[in-house]
Amino acid sequence: MLQTFRKAFQIDDIRKKILYTLAMLFVVRLGSQLPIPGVNGQYIKDFFANQSGETFNFFSAFTGGSFEQMAIFALSITPYITSSIIMQLLTIAIPKLEEMQKEGEDGRKKITAITRYVTVALALIQSTAMAVGFGRQGFLEEYNFVNAAIVVLTMTAGSAFLMWIGERITEKGVGNGISIVLLINILSRVPSDLTTLYEKFIKGKGLAKGGLAGLIILAIILVLVVLTVILQGGERRIPVQYSQKVQGRKTVGGQSTNIPLKVNTAGVIPVIFASSIMQFPIVIASFLGKGDGTGIGSEILRGLNSGNWCNPQHIKYSWGLLIYIALTVFFAYFYTSITFNPLEIANNMKKSGGFIPGIRPGKPTVEYLNKILHYIIFVGACGLVIIQVIPYVFNGTLGANVSFGGTSLIIIIGVVLETIKQIESQMLVRNYTGFLNNKGNNMKNSFLGY
Repeated sequence: MLQTFRKAFQIDDIRKKILYTLAMLFVVRLGSQLPIPGVNGQYIKDFFANQSGETFNFFSAFTGGSFEQMAIFALSITPYITSSIIMQLLTIAIPKLEEMQKEGEDGRKKITAITRYVTVALALIQSTAMAVGFGRQGFLEEYNFVNAAIVVLTMTAGSAFLMWIGERITEKGVGNGISIVLLINILSRVPSDLTTLYEKFIKGKGLAKGGLAGLIILAIILVLVVLTVILQGGERRIPVQYSQKVQGRKTVGGQSTNIPLKVNTAGVIPVIFASSIMQFPIVIASFLGKGDGTGIGSEILRGLNSGNWCNPQHIKYSWGLLIYIALTVFFAYFYTSITFNPLEIANNMKKSGGFIPGIRPGKPTVEYLNKILHYIIFVGACGLVIIQVIPYVFNGTLGANVSFGGTSLIIIIGVVLETIKQIESQMLVRNYTGFLNNKGNNMKNSFLGY
């Protein structure tokens, strides 16, 4: 990886793209530290200090801590992520959007424009709910229309500006801009999480005890990294053979290729969906000042709180972990079913004269693809569950309250690997273009007698 970046910096065009990306990320982190005018910072600090377990760790990781500080980028790109997921689901449900998606580049531009509008609308709704719903409770230094309007406009503009930065990185930088913005937010929380682990398990301990704790933490992190790399890189390749066709005097086709099916077909989406559903009731109850009682409702909220899972003192609340696992598996199947269509793939293969060796075209091919896909989804979902559960077991049994978990690790490794691939592909294209140019110059010089 370091060798790839070193070679990339030696190429002028790619170096400019990398530096442009770093400059945009600097702006992102700067905006994550600037407070919103009119917001009572002490109220926010007290509010988060009173939250137990990992209720808001999900938001803290995704916003890079700007939500806790109520900075101008407090909403981060979460409205854009939500908007993108909504548009993907609506594309399946609304035929008009499905037609747009099949129109090629023009259709994708239209869907992108709609996604931007939905993002701004979601940011406006969320910021209004924060300013109006909690303004009277001390969220604002002085609750009035002007202060509320400033907060709403600032948070909405901040989210829209981050979306713009992500698109500019995609266009003029390296990698997927939105993913890289999310990556830098998550990475910004890693030092504080490592500091928390150090102070809790190593600081003040003896050499033997502290060293053993450090080795255990390192081993757990390495295991998670290795499992995540294997999960992200694993794929099942289905061989496809294309029959030969005679077109005029030429014979076309006859080549062999494959359909690569990633083991983790749905990526991190199932984990995000499952975590959001589990935490949504807790967040609402926390904002309303509920959940600390002794009734059935409070018991349910404690079971949904991941901070109580695998805790020996509250082992009865670990039923929430079982629901979380079931939701992760369900969304892995659900999301893959709406993004991967075996029938469409089988029809395209049939039109192109392609077939899977040993499988007849048409319905048998669809059934075969469905069978393989269900198997791969199950394996990928199990991998996601393992990567997610290990940090929960570690946090529950040892009381390590950190925001850096399986979801963050999957995003970090996935984005880093994808960015490295894009840099390598740009280097390869440039080298290939340079080779052709040099070859053309040599031919020209030879023709001129040089």
